[in-house]
Amino acid sequence: MIIREIRMDDRDGLLELYTHLHDKGIPDIDEKLVSLWKRIVEDKDYHIIVAEAEGKLVSSCTCVVIPNLTRGQSPYAFVENVVTHADYRKQGLATACLERAKQIAVSEGCYKMMLLTGSKEESTLRFYENAGYNRKDKTAFIQWI
Repeated sequence: MIIREIRMDDRDGLLELYTHLHDKGIPDIDEKLVSLWKRIVEDKDYHIIVAEAEGKLVSSCTCVVIPNLTRGQSPYAFVENVVTHADYRKQGLATACLERAKQIAVSEGCYKMMLLTGSKEESTLRFYENAGYNRKDKTAFIQWI
């Protein structure tokens, strides 16, 4: 298993992995997607961490470092899109990706990391708690637009 940041040539593998996150198929590879992918990969504050096994991407999370004017101008990190391929779950891969995200956040001087999940499954919530997150300090609100 290799834990690393995404590379430009990983786009299709990541899109395939994301089918295990949402019940939607792989989007069409059009100019908009190609442009967005380039923008993401080139953004120094946008980190997609992946676990690679047997030559394919099998787990991932996104960690975005967000500049901040409060807390002594210390940035914070936001974690999203945590996913593991169904055939590779329960092997510590997502935990390893989250740990790499934490290393990035620490190296960037972040004072906190935030993670939202849509899951209400107690096992999923315990997974995030075991990874060092808590559900007591803040209340999250979502406004879909």
